[in-house]
Amino acid sequence: MRILVTGGCGFIGSNFVRYILQNTDYEIINLDALAYSGNPGNLRDLEKNKRYRFVQGRIEDKELVSGLLADVDYLVNFAAESHVDRSILDPRPFIVTNIEGTAALLEACRQRGIKKMVHISTDEVYGELGESGKFVETLPLLPNSPYSASKACADMMIRAYQRTYGLPVTTARPSNNYGYYQYPEKFIPLAITNLLEDRHVPVYGEGKNVRDWIFVEDCCAGIAAILDRGKAGEVYNVGGESEKRNIDIVRIILRLLGKDESYIEFVKDRPGHDYRYALDNTRIRNGLGWAPKVNLEAGLAKTVEWYKNNVSWWKPLKERLAKESGGFWS
Repeated sequence: MRILVTGGCGFIGSNFVRYILQNTDYEIINLDALAYSGNPGNLRDLEKNKRYRFVQGRIEDKELVSGLLADVDYLVNFAAESHVDRSILDPRPFIVTNIEGTAALLEACRQRGIKKMVHISTDEVYGELGESGKFVETLPLLPNSPYSASKACADMMIRAYQRTYGLPVTTARPSNNYGYYQYPEKFIPLAITNLLEDRHVPVYGEGKNVRDWIFVEDCCAGIAAILDRGKAGEVYNVGGESEKRNIDIVRIILRLLGKDESYIEFVKDRPGHDYRYALDNTRIRNGLGWAPKVNLEAGLAKTVEWYKNNVSWWKPLKERLAKESGGFWS
């Protein structure tokens, strides 16, 4: 079996490529535009793997995508602009990639008669929760940022193509991923790398926002289960079942690195910052037999150790981020 993975040089995508090559005999073609967070270094060690091929290009390139789809059985779409703060600064790239790009992929899949497409969405399309309850797949979508709105639009296009054309497409909605190869503008790698540089950790507001965290390797296993056994037209939450306030995540990282709370720097909250996310995993647990295996403390320990041992990977990225943003993500 051959899979076209789009956005396979990004954080979750590159971990998924590794997961598939390590756990199956499938072949992978990786299409990635290598935008700012698409890092070819994430998969450089796979360049000589006979079951892996990299192609640089954009998912909006209909001719390129159609040609690649002629040679594969399945498509897994990770390609996306994914950082909420960047979407607030400039929504346009999110509209182009997340909406127009997804629509282009759907049309190419329809024309080529692909066996199955798995689209990677996000829990942020649901909006926010109060103190209790969890998101279930049947809830209406109530996105609150340009990023989550663009992903919700993509989800609606996917639903429309499945219902209108019978396209065999399935949607995964993971919770907040963390782990190896995550771009250092994101919350957890920013905290870890700042502390490794003996710098403060910025925390929005009072750090009381709650997220459901999932170790990236668990997420990849969930997506693989959806690819193998998920039903066409279905949506599956892929939650880590590890709710924590942002401030508590920082405190765990501080402890792992032997730092005290004087390194915490509370900063002005982001506009429209959702209070709490939490996913109900009942559908994927009962239907596909998947559940997360790595608990939060163990996953964060693995992640901290990886960043300690891979300074040469993240250091240039941090320097570029600081230069491009005028210090916004430093």
